[in-house]
Amino acid sequence: MKKSVLTRYRVMAYVTGVLLVLLTLGVIAKYVFELDGADGFTRVVGIAHGWLYVVYLVFAFDLGSKAKWPVSKQLWVLLAGTVPTAAFFVERNVSRELEAGVSEDATAVAKA
Repeated sequence: MKKSVLTRYRVMAYVTGVLLVLLTLGVIAKYVFELDGADGFTRVVGIAHGWLYVVYLVFAFDLGSKAKWPVSKQLWVLLAGTVPTAAFFVERNVSRELEAGVSEDATAVAKA
């Protein structure tokens, strides 16, 4: 597996995670504190998160299929973008697991 597959997943995991945290804060500001401007902020961040979550799904599915994960693990990674802060923890675990394999592939290609 190429390192670029893992890198693009990591970038989208962070982007999706940050947008979801911002969206959660916006919803709290809108409904709990009834702040002016929270409605527009929530709308913009919600739309951005929605579209970028689709990109995250594509990259996460691509990573899972190339890493030959079981369906249950793929579903957990795909759903991580829907729970605030879960994407950060899942991304870190996935990266630790796969970085060793990616570096081994790179040294094998370099030796050949």
